[in-house]
Amino acid sequence: MDVLTAQKKGKKAILFVDDESIILLSMKSQVKHHFGEQFKYLTAENAKEAWDLIVDFEEEGNSVAIIISDWSMPGMNGDEFLRKVHKQFPSIEKVIITGFAEETLVDALQKEIGLITCLKKPWDEKELIAAISQAIES
Repeated sequence: MDVLTAQKKGKKAILFVDDESIILLSMKSQVKHHFGEQFKYLTAENAKEAWDLIVDFEEEGNSVAIIISDWSMPGMNGDEFLRKVHKQFPSIEKVIITGFAEETLVDALQKEIGLITCLKKPWDEKELIAAISQAIES
């Protein structure tokens, strides 16, 4: 893709959502190290902040390509947040990350919103990169 085409399409972003800032920093660092300037990297500490970021980013002519969200967060859990995102922005690829989730709940979410994968905490950097690579190719 040439530079003009990239500019016309706006910037693509990966959005990380987790209520623990150290996890946000760690994931962002690992992903940015691998993908470099291919994406803009956004972080949010809760679903409301993430939603506002998506809306603002999209209004500026950019797009969020992938969301990597924690499952368990105060206010609104990641599964509920990703369902909301899917209704409004179905083209955004979605990954959920959790320390504890029943497989039946993950399977149901996957069927409902086309979840790319569910990563377990602590995540493996190779699995995180593979999930994003898979989402890019979708």
